[in-house]
Amino acid sequence: MLTGLSLGVIALLMVAGVGLDLMLGETRRWHPLVGFGNLAMALERRLNRGGQRFWRGALAWTLAVLPLTALAGLLVRLLGTNGALPWMAHAIMLYFCLGLRSLRDHNLPIADALAQNDLPNARLLTARIVSRDTTSASEIELTKASAESLLENGNDAVFGTLFWFIVAGGPGAVLFRMANTLDAMWGYRTARLLQFGCTAARIDDVLNYLPARLTALSYVLLASGVQAKLRAWHCWRTQAPAWSSPNAGPVMSSGAGALGVQLGGAAIYDGEVEHRPPLGEGQPATGTDISRAWRLVARTTALWLAVAGAVAIWMEFAHA
Repeated sequence: MLTGLSLGVIALLMVAGVGLDLMLGETRRWHPLVGFGNLAMALERRLNRGGQRFWRGALAWTLAVLPLTALAGLLVRLLGTNGALPWMAHAIMLYFCLGLRSLRDHNLPIADALAQNDLPNARLLTARIVSRDTTSASEIELTKASAESLLENGNDAVFGTLFWFIVAGGPGAVLFRMANTLDAMWGYRTARLLQFGCTAARIDDVLNYLPARLTALSYVLLASGVQAKLRAWHCWRTQAPAWSSPNAGPVMSSGAGALGVQLGGAAIYDGEVEHRPPLGEGQPATGTDISRAWRLVARTTALWLAVAGAVAIWMEFAHA
């Protein structure tokens, strides 16, 4: 471990961070990621102008991410590895970087609204979590948007964060979440952001490469029954290559296959219909599939914590 902490301690801190996230959720005021987002917007407004936009974007990424990552690393280094204080620092950093409860709190109300046939409210709630146009979206389209968001952001807001926490503790989680946030803000293929956001998009692709595939594998393993597991694996291997994102494709295709529903397909962005590749197999998605997608993400979180704990215990016995 780059942190100097044992895997057993890392596993305990993972449980602590997830527990804090589930109990407390996002802080209502002064959330670090909100502050970081404001910093990112200010840097983009300041630097994304004139020529050399690729290099300006690279500079903006460096100014946004590296000083804060270095500060987090310096903090844990000064605290050392002995006593409860450094453990608390790592756990709190992880808590601020996780978004498991946020996924639940933003998506399950959409399922509730659809269950009550309240399409206007469901459209409003869905518009808060996705960039596609939901003004006239049907139940199937709203379900697709929510379920896809759950499956993909399960990787971004939970599993990728846990992966880098295992590698480098709190500073690793901070680095990943900041890089992922910049990709979410700058990584669009629009005229304004195509060059400026290229660095953010490519770095996120690299940092997310292993976590995304471990997430996809987890979705396969947690599919209910042998046939569902085979279907999830098949969707991953055949559908993911069609997606432009090297990491979203495996995660969403395996997740849709595990759920046995059809996701992907046409969606409206900025007033234009975008024909996206299909995801999954089976029945068209309905409102109840949002809850099923949430449960898959929650069970995957439990799996990762259990595996980390089991490996830690095994290593303790192996070295006893």
